[in-house]
Amino acid sequence: MRAVLHNGWWLVTSVYLVVDADLSPAQLVLIGSVQSAFALVFEVPAGVFADTISRKWSLVISQLLMGTAMLATGLFESFPALLATQVLWGISWTFASGSDVALLTDELDDPDRINRVLTRAARAQLTGAATGLIALGLLAWLTRRDLTIVIAGAAMMSLAGYVALRFTEHNFVPVRTARWSASLATFRRGVTLVRRSRAILLIFAATFLVNGASDASGRLTQKQLLDLGLPSEPDPILWFTLLGVLGLIVGALVLRLVAHRITGTHAGTDYALAAAVGALSMLVLAFARDPILGAAAVVLLNGIVTPLTRVISTIWINTRTTADIRATTLSFLAQLEYLGEIVCGLTISTIARLTTLPLALAGCAALFAMTAVLMRQPVDGRTADARVNS
Repeated sequence: MRAVLHNGWWLVTSVYLVVDADLSPAQLVLIGSVQSAFALVFEVPAGVFADTISRKWSLVISQLLMGTAMLATGLFESFPALLATQVLWGISWTFASGSDVALLTDELDDPDRINRVLTRAARAQLTGAATGLIALGLLAWLTRRDLTIVIAGAAMMSLAGYVALRFTEHNFVPVRTARWSASLATFRRGVTLVRRSRAILLIFAATFLVNGASDASGRLTQKQLLDLGLPSEPDPILWFTLLGVLGLIVGALVLRLVAHRITGTHAGTDYALAAAVGALSMLVLAFARDPILGAAAVVLLNGIVTPLTRVISTIWINTRTTADIRATTLSFLAQLEYLGEIVCGLTISTIARLTTLPLALAGCAALFAMTAVLMRQPVDGRTADARVNS
């Protein structure tokens, strides 16, 4: 349900920011960079909160903040106000990133099954995302974009009540006393694990690059397709809905095909291949001469690159950490995502402002290519990580 509301909301919002608010390419990427800067600050405290107080209530807080930010987006068209709503949206994700995976891992309490469950969960999110794109995309077409954004935000806020009433947390023991010192100890153990694990450092570096490229390109896609001549009739929201659904269908098929590979020794190779596809798709989108070719590139990006890199990185970290610092370590991973969005996003934003949109997209292709080269390095399994954890 979170995927339904979040993805459908972002589809409508991405068009709203370009068509209704008339933001420039530089402003679109700048929003992502500023949003990530605030999320970077909140990410580790939110992860420590989940590891010391509650994973479930961390998710409730996330849904409430997320719904508020989503609803408020539909009420404004000025750049400063929209920047503020997107910052709050970014902060809300810090309470969910790591908490949901940690909660699922603890409650399932079956190491042999958790990777398969996480892969199935990723496919379920893609199904939900497709449903959200169709439902909210059609609603925006039949009514108004701003009204649809507000409705999605209100529904996301109500989802917090469902989490509070229905989710269980039987296998997590919160810290009752000396929470400050316990939080510091949790943070330090997480830092020690990351510092001593070459495999975790490798996926952190790849995440920095690939997420920076994905976020920047995702914010420029709509603008580029419209510039290439995407038809304005019927409403562009229908075209972007179709592209989003096609990407999700491809993503679900890809995850099903590689489910047996991404949990084993082929994970690094698959990550590198996904990044290479990202580089190719960005070059095609940057220098396409018609919207059809550009749309095909977008489907490749959304259907292969985004789902594969996300699920591989989550499983990669989840299998190399322990229950007491799982949410904190996954929060470190999210911090690298945000840091990539800030550094790479500002770089791409500067390129877009000083040169042209196609050259900015070519810059995203370069980041994907660097990731592919990085992930081709050999990784010596999880032996070193197991020693650190023990």
